[in-house]
Amino acid sequence: MIVLAKKYPSINIDSSWLTDFFNIDPRIAYYINLPILLFCLFLIGIVSWLITKKLIVNAIHKLFLKTKMTWDDLLIEKKIFDKLAYIIPAVLVIFTVPSILVEYPKLSSYIVTLAMIVILLVIIWTIIALLAVFDVILSKSPIFKDKPITSYIQVLNIVVYFVGGILILSLLLGKSPFYFLGAMGAMTAILLLIFKDTILGFVASIQMSVYDMVRVGDWIAMPKYDADGDVMSINLSTVKVQNWDKTITTIPTYAFITDSFKNWRGMSNSGGRRIKRAIYLKVSSFCFCDNQMLEQFKQYTLIRDYILQKEIEIKKSNSSLIDNESNPVNIKSLTNIGVFRVYAENYLLSNPKINTEMTTMVRQLDPTSQGMPLEIYCFTYEKEWEKHEVIKSDIFDHLLTITSQFQLEVFEEPTGRDFRNIGNVPTQKASVANLHSQS
Repeated sequence: MIVLAKKYPSINIDSSWLTDFFNIDPRIAYYINLPILLFCLFLIGIVSWLITKKLIVNAIHKLFLKTKMTWDDLLIEKKIFDKLAYIIPAVLVIFTVPSILVEYPKLSSYIVTLAMIVILLVIIWTIIALLAVFDVILSKSPIFKDKPITSYIQVLNIVVYFVGGILILSLLLGKSPFYFLGAMGAMTAILLLIFKDTILGFVASIQMSVYDMVRVGDWIAMPKYDADGDVMSINLSTVKVQNWDKTITTIPTYAFITDSFKNWRGMSNSGGRRIKRAIYLKVSSFCFCDNQMLEQFKQYTLIRDYILQKEIEIKKSNSSLIDNESNPVNIKSLTNIGVFRVYAENYLLSNPKINTEMTTMVRQLDPTSQGMPLEIYCFTYEKEWEKHEVIKSDIFDHLLTITSQFQLEVFEEPTGRDFRNIGNVPTQKASVANLHSQS
């Protein structure tokens, strides 16, 4: 025994029970005792975990399910308490290992370190799950509903992983956490290169939130990325947009700072959605209105008062003329394009689906090779895309059809049939001349 004590100074009489009961050599008993003790530690961990899981965790779940609050249901959904249940066995192992493995101090220190690492991993796992709970709660809150909460949560996740990794390394290598922080300072350039997109996305998320540039649910258009639809989510590195054809476009978050895009939120929050479209009229169809045309226009309710008023004004103005008052150059008269413009404007003002409190007008644009554009500019009460298009179509269906009543012609490019008709004109004239000559 003295020799053994000298050779194995850490051997304790705790392993002597194997020698006493089974008459085993003390040196062999030393090694046989180790797996038995490790199995006992394993049993302590399993039993403590089962007690915590089946009794304490289940009791907390039943209590939370009876409450009317919703946030506690999220704790159950994310299995917060199931994760925390792993801490109890690790803590028991830390406190029991030194007294159980007295004969194996080096192994005891390894197991304690491993148990502490397990506790750290469980804490990191739990914090990440708690941050996910906060993400869901804050995203549903009216105050933070339009804020990029997910981006901030992702930044906190990175911080948690970073701090947890430092602490685990300090436990494994037996160094102070500040030792690794000092080493990280020398790797700043590499870290900046690795996390470049993350850093840019984080800065962009803050700017987007502070300046209220984009919110979840906004309709945006970004031609560079072929995106035109509603914002689904704003993350640390990407923004997801669901296009109108139901495809998903993923855009880097920092692109909303460096590139231009159109946000339709102003239209959604305003009193209407804009109509801005022009009708191209042939300038050759413009003319002064004669008495017959004016009598016809008086039958149109929307412009009857306008025609009567203008007749009085024109008659009064022309009464001062003595000579050449029959010359259209010297006298005032209405034009068919002017009357039609007033008719189109009154038609918009009388339409109950047009928000007349917003800008409503019909204006002439610069003439082009396709004629003179007569632009319709107004806002509909209906902002939903499909219903808005129906209203716009109804307006232009009417205006395009009624232009002929004002002796106006709408421009359109000549088709193949028009060119064929042009080619047939000389042939038709020649055939007529042949008929005359034969007669």
